[in-house]
Parts: sequence; C-alpha cells; structure tokens
Amino acid sequence: MRPTWAEVSLTALRHNFRTVQQYVAPKATVCAVVKADAYGHGAVECAHAMEREGAVWFGVTSVDEGVRLRQGGITGRILILTGFWRGEEEAVARYDLTPTIWDWNHIELLEDIAEKLKLGPHDALPVHLKVDTGMSRLGVAIADLPALAEVLREARHVVLEGLFTHLASADVIDAPDTNAQIRRFDDAVTAVVVSGLSPVYYHMANSAALATRPETWKNMVRPGLSLYGYYLPFASVVSGSPDPSYELPVKPALTWKTRILQVREVGAGQPLGYHGAYVTQAPARIAVIPVGYADGLNRQLSSRGRVIVRHDYASIVGNIAMDLTLIDITGIPGVEVGDEVMLLGESGHHAISAWDIASLTGTIPYEVLCGISDRVPRKYVE
Repeated sequence: MRPTWAEVSLTALRHNFRTVQQYVAPKATVCAVVKADAYGHGAVECAHAMEREGAVWFGVTSVDEGVRLRQGGITGRILILTGFWRGEEEAVARYDLTPTIWDWNHIELLEDIAEKLKLGPHDALPVHLKVDTGMSRLGVAIADLPALAEVLREARHVVLEGLFTHLASADVIDAPDTNAQIRRFDDAVTAVVVSGLSPVYYHMANSAALATRPETWKNMVRPGLSLYGYYLPFASVVSGSPDPSYELPVKPALTWKTRILQVREVGAGQPLGYHGAYVTQAPARIAVIPVGYADGLNRQLSSRGRVIVRHDYASIVGNIAMDLTLIDITGIPGVEVGDEVMLLGESGHHAISAWDIASLTGTIPYEVLCGISDRVPRKYVE
C-alpha cells in the first residue's frame, strides 16, 4: 500500500464535541456539522464517535450525505442544510431526514410523498425553514415569510420544527453586517410566531459565532470546524489575525503522514523536479516523498511549504507533482528511506496546522482539510 495516510483521533474529536457542548449548555443543543465527509475526516466514523459522546443532531449538505449516515448506522437526527431536489423527497421520508426548506414547492413535494407513502394524520415530516437575512444565498426573504407561513399552517404532514439563518461574517468579530443579520433574524422569528407557528429550534451560530456572538446561539448551534480542532474567528477586527483570546480549547483531530521513498545526494547547481524550478545553491541531501497535488498537497506550497522529519522542519523544494514531492533534509541527521514524514500535525516541538498551510496558499483551513483527497486512506485512532 502506498505509504501516505491521514490519522483521525477519535479521542480528540470527542474532546472537541464535549468542549463545545459544555460551553453552550444548557442554553443550546449542538448540531454537529459533518458535511463534506466531516470536513475530510470521515462522516460516518466521526458521527459515530460524537453520537457515543451524546450528539443528537448532525448537519449535512445533501440528501445523499444524510442517507450515507443512516446506512452507516447513525440514529440521531440529520438536518439537510441545503434542502433537497425534486425526486429526493421519498428518501427524505424513508430515511427520516429533516430537510431545510425555503419555498412552497418544498412543502408541496413533501405533502405529496406523505400521501404516496400513506402516512397517517399524525405522521409529521419536520422541516427547518431557512431565512435569508443578508447573505443573499439560500433562504426565504423576510417579506415572503407570511405567505410561506400560511402554506405551512395548512399543511397536513409538514411541520415547522426549526427556523434558522446563515451568518456571512461571523468570523470577523466586529463586522457590522452581523448585527444587521441578527436584527433581521429576530424580525423573522417575530413574524413566524405572529403567524401562529411555533418552531422548537432557532439557530444561527456556526463555529465562528460560538465564542464571539453568544446572542446568536438561540437554542441550537451548528459547529463544524471547531469540532475538528480549528477555532475561529479568522480575525479579531475587520482585518487582522486570529485572536487567541477567543479560542476554545479544541485539538486538531487529523494528522497527515507519509514516508520517505528515496534519499539522494545532489551537488550544487542541480535543478530539481519539473522545469528545474528549484536549483540547489550548495550540495544537498534530498528526499522524495510519495505525496502530491492529487492527494491534496496544494501546489502553491512548491518551494514554500515545509514538512516535519525526525522532529525537525524540512523545506519543500521544487514543484509539487501529482504523486511526488521533494524535500530538503540537509542538516537533519540520520534520515533514511521509510522514515515518517508529517505533512499536517505535531511532532515534538514542531507543528504544521491547517492555518499554516492556508496562510501560505491564500486560502482557509476548511479548504485545506476538505482538499485531502479520497485516495489518502483515513485511519481512526484512540
């Protein structure tokens, strides 16, 4: 087997879930977001670990993600955060999924499938209604809420269980648009209650809003990135760097590793890799590792990033290829073929985090974690 793999610590994952749960208790229920295969960590395995820790709600992107959780043995509630497509309503009902809605057509489809499946008058299909409070993405406009509430009141099987929105700038502590979104959501809550509906759950907060915006917790929160060990906000002000005073004590759950495939001595002036993009300035000891951009190692790290070998940093040199990468191990004694190389994680007093990689590649930790490809096997450890 190709020696490139990711290890997911279920111990760290459970710790992170407990940390978030205890932080918001008893005010809010935690909906653990496991979309995008749990941000690259493995949705079924992570959901099982958190379910054993007491998680009762899970958030996914789509119906097929929800079905995979059910087929994997997850018994908790599953919220489909981006709704469902026409034709998926039967899977929603049969797999006991809770869809997001924002349009009367969603209600019509669910009512029709309830009739087709001959559900009784007391067999409810719960839904969560998403309100657009300013992100201009998914959701019903606040002006259209009264009309949609009327359709929900007349539905025989569809029951409004939750009302929620999505914050556009929760990762920026003092962003004025977040205050505006909070006000609009409160207006939406009032409109829904005045219409005669009584949702059980109200939710706004993602990981970024947990510590910085307690007023957004309502009675449910939707942490994602923090469950996997990375905390937000990105910035303490509109422009800046992560502020540790707002961090929850969560631990990165994933480490990414490979092994040295070959070691070679090269002279000064030697071009390395594709296009000779890096030329040695002095004699060097170069190692080849079996990982590349097809595994999710961002090509922007070429001659910029680093890895950890024998508890020391080794620079990436030359262009990262599809399957192979070169690292400079000059000055690290005793490095041999087969030695473990840390791409993401901690070794001794050295660490490389998803934040570190994101800052070098001009992206965010989410993309770093989700970008580790399927051909990198995940191993679950305690």
